[in-house]
Amino acid sequence: MAFGTISLIPEQFEFIFWLAIFAFCAYVIARTNRRKFFLHGFWVSMVNSIWLTVIHVLFYNTYAAHHPQVVKAVGTLPLAMHPRLLMVLMTPIYGCIFGLILGLFSFIASKIVSSKIAR
Repeated sequence: MAFGTISLIPEQFEFIFWLAIFAFCAYVIARTNRRKFFLHGFWVSMVNSIWLTVIHVLFYNTYAAHHPQVVKAVGTLPLAMHPRLLMVLMTPIYGCIFGLILGLFSFIASKIVSSKIAR
């Protein structure tokens, strides 16, 4: 998804891909773990946010060219002159937000899907 969001996936459809990824990850977490589904989902998103940010920082010019609304929104923030630094500083916040979402998805999936591991 990190590479897809740089230039392939249009900004307005990105959320659809994220929902599909969250659903898939939640399913895998529910099938492969015995407990702590929420925590596993949370940490998957935290780690994902790190490498996603690294890719976006490395390819920032291409990312910015394909995400004008993001660039416009960042332009109003205090570190607008340093967008890469701002991305890095925001990583833990976005990681936590998406971690809560994937954690919730994983918890819900654990109630729906039976684990392959004997409980």
